[in-house]
Amino acid sequence: MLRFKKNDLYVEQVRLSDIAKKYGTSAYIYSKNKIVNNFENYKKALGAKDGFICFACKTNSNGTILKLLSKLGAGADTTSGGEIYRCLSAGFSSSKIVYAGVGKTTEEIEYALKSKIFMFNVESFEELDAIDKIASKIKVKAKISFRINPYVNSSTHSYLATGKKGAKFGIPYENAVEAYSVAKRKKNIVIVGIHSHIGSQILDIGSFRLVAQKIKKIVDAVEKNGIKLEYINCGGGLGISYEEGQEAPSPKQLMVELFRIFDKDKKFIFEPGRSIIGNAGYLLTKVIYRKISGGKNFLIVDAGMNDLIRPTLYEAHHEIVPVKKTNAKKVKTDVVGPICESGDFMGKDRMLPLINQGEYLLVKCVGAYGAAMSSEYNSRPLIPEILVDGCTIKLIRKRACNRDLLANEI
Repeated sequence: MLRFKKNDLYVEQVRLSDIAKKYGTSAYIYSKNKIVNNFENYKKALGAKDGFICFACKTNSNGTILKLLSKLGAGADTTSGGEIYRCLSAGFSSSKIVYAGVGKTTEEIEYALKSKIFMFNVESFEELDAIDKIASKIKVKAKISFRINPYVNSSTHSYLATGKKGAKFGIPYENAVEAYSVAKRKKNIVIVGIHSHIGSQILDIGSFRLVAQKIKKIVDAVEKNGIKLEYINCGGGLGISYEEGQEAPSPKQLMVELFRIFDKDKKFIFEPGRSIIGNAGYLLTKVIYRKISGGKNFLIVDAGMNDLIRPTLYEAHHEIVPVKKTNAKKVKTDVVGPICESGDFMGKDRMLPLINQGEYLLVKCVGAYGAAMSSEYNSRPLIPEILVDGCTIKLIRKRACNRDLLANEI
């Protein structure tokens, strides 16, 4: 939803420089219509198939964005008690909330059961025991799927891969059938499906196909033992295009591949996050200083690694563009932040025009794991979040101030 009008860059119908003047920088900006379109693409791809699309709210847990998605009919993929609380507060139906994560605490499990969530994605035998025990204590039945580690090493950053052998996630592939046999004997457990998730920012449909084929073998083996698996939870992980020329599969391409592998009577759950919110979010930042050091050009901006840690943490690439067209000569430039760390950068060796001090840059595709992973490192207050809908600007998280840094200290 980005485009130039004459010399100014716009998000939908709003000029970015106008947002900077009104709300200051740095700031996160989201395109409402891009979020809606991305989610609707999943709904259309699911079509007449029974099941639902659960937004992976760890990617972006802003209450306004969660409310938007809940109104569109999304379910929620949660990984903590706090995320369950956020999603319930945003209007998600508890019957569409799925709870994943390797380290669910006793308190979180009890809260989830009392909240009547749809199901748990169970990741260990001891977790299964804990859920059964807590369900017995509060006299309810717990619906579960097992998250199976299929031993598929997806082609993504090593920190984003979750389905390879030796990962902390899921039930080991060779123990999957045994896990269902154990669960069948639990008095307070109701088995409803099977789950697998192999990582994030995956651009190769072949990885998803291989996982589905391996999971189908488990489904067949479990059902031969008299355990019906109603839901196939395919997880999330579909990537987006971060760089020019990078191609990302569509939800339809993904689902066509998976639907043909499983029986027609199965119901499906998908848990996309990045592919719904990632390319709908932007980080607007201002050039504070320019300098040349050791033969390198630097643009020092007011966004730091505390605002956007992905380039530092994952060596992630985000396109960076000026918000005004210019004919200035492009030079190789490092775009760096004000944090006292050499790892504090938005992008290195980028071909950017020589822009003036005080002008603005836009960092693209930061809707996922941008604001959600931000922090107050270097005692820098959290920056605002803004939702653009056509020509309307809505502040959805105010800019914190220095006083907020001390709010919870005693």
